[in-house]
Amino acid sequence: MYNPQDEAELAEVIAEARAPFCIEGGGTRGFGGAGEVLSTSGLTGIELYEPGSLTLVAKAGTPVAEIEQILAAEGQRMAFEPMDMRGVLGTSGVATIGGVFATNSSGPRRIQGGAARDYLLGVRFIDGSGQVIKNGGRVMKNVTGYDLVKLMAGAHGTLGVLSELSLKVLPNPEAVVTVSVAVADLTVAVRAMSAALGSPYDVSGAAYDPHTGLVHVRLEGFARSVAYRQEKLATELAGFGTVATDAGSEVLWQGIRDVAGFHGREGDVWRISVRPSDAPLLAPMLEAEALQFDWGGGLIWALCDAGADLRARMAQAGVAGHATLVRGSAETKAQLGRFQPQVAPLEAIAKGLRQRFDPKGLLNPGVMG
Repeated sequence: MYNPQDEAELAEVIAEARAPFCIEGGGTRGFGGAGEVLSTSGLTGIELYEPGSLTLVAKAGTPVAEIEQILAAEGQRMAFEPMDMRGVLGTSGVATIGGVFATNSSGPRRIQGGAARDYLLGVRFIDGSGQVIKNGGRVMKNVTGYDLVKLMAGAHGTLGVLSELSLKVLPNPEAVVTVSVAVADLTVAVRAMSAALGSPYDVSGAAYDPHTGLVHVRLEGFARSVAYRQEKLATELAGFGTVATDAGSEVLWQGIRDVAGFHGREGDVWRISVRPSDAPLLAPMLEAEALQFDWGGGLIWALCDAGADLRARMAQAGVAGHATLVRGSAETKAQLGRFQPQVAPLEAIAKGLRQRFDPKGLLNPGVMG
């Protein structure tokens, strides 16, 4: 295992390498490739935090909990709600900010505020030849040159090893309220969530739990505004079922973000992205033991029997989308692949990028093709 303590040492390790690496931050996300572990956990520390300008710069191995703590002290947050994968994957360790952006981890608020990559201002990373590359800056208006910042977010370490990140943060809302609706089935749930998201009430979360039969819709902002929107939205959603409200509900949305209903349960875990209107058609075809719906029905979490091919079941249902195998055996991952296969033109572009940034094939080989 390699555990460099600064960027220069990390670059030296990669430059001198002759065999592939499994890139790892805190070891909580389980997306590393084959090879010797190359950890970024030694690259820790918050380099800059300016609450007034809503900007934070941290080394890639900095624990997410440390960043959340310093932000909370100033009444601020990472608005994209990065998921804690440990419960679903059964992993331990400490989640790092580099892992968050390497996987573009984005929670329920993505439907309103965007994905993790939308808050990434700048990066420093080491490519497969050991070269240190810097792109972006510390303000949103800095768009000079190629946008490698967005390219690195979600690349799962296959194009470079992140060493430092600059991100935009936001203030905490003054009030948070959840409007919940008891619905008859998934079809009604999707209609209710679509109505909420199509309303003028600035919804920041829309999820459905089939186990409880409840649709949850979140409102955030200034207290008077939230109170007004809550009353109006509750009236509009009353036609779908019995309505209840809950102030705060932080634990509820953490559970939705982290798919708490799957924790400690056997089986493969899939993350499926589809059109919300296709969710009622697809759900029974998945033959899943448990399901959870987020993003208004556009994000489906499915717990299935080991080895089940959910992409084949999607094709059988005639539903287009993307299915990622989040948890499964090594055999299943080898057979089905972790990510949805790309169409030929996109795969050619992706292959060209990997060849450009990692010509020796050192960085998480096999993870994304």
